[in-house]
Amino acid sequence: DVLQNALAGNETANFEFVLKSKHGEAFTVLLNATTRRDGKGNVTGVVGVGQDITELNQVLAASKRVADDLTRLIETANAPIFGIDTFGKVTEWNAKASSLLGYSKEEAMGQNLVQRFITEEFKASVDEVLASALIGKETANFEFPMFTKFGERREILLNATTRRGPNDE
Repeated sequence: DVLQNALAGNETANFEFVLKSKHGEAFTVLLNATTRRDGKGNVTGVVGVGQDITELNQVLAASKRVADDLTRLIETANAPIFGIDTFGKVTEWNAKASSLLGYSKEEAMGQNLVQRFITEEFKASVDEVLASALIGKETANFEFPMFTKFGERREILLNATTRRGPNDE
């Protein structure tokens, strides 16, 4: 279809397909098919440019498996794990945080962690620890109380670490 479309003047970009070598080895190819025309604009053929993306797909699949494993590890950890963005909004809230504090992940996500979940007396100090982590200064074993959805006090031992992007930023 890709070649027939190109012969009809409809070019295709980024068409992925499996190509087998004469020895039976499979390669994933990303193909761009462009109509070739003569000086009068008549279709004379197709120019196809293919790129072997087999290794790239394997690396992407391995990266996805690692990301999925880490997501499961965070979600099932036997310690409350929560994450915030640079605005202090909850971006991660694992099952243990839900069971310990009574707020579901859906209730917590997008909320300002300090304003919504930290007691008044500790808002400034927790905010300072989290702000420091956001700029790369990590804190270990910082203790503070949080109250559950039902008003029960829970003592939390916080390790605030910087979450970095793929380029370590």
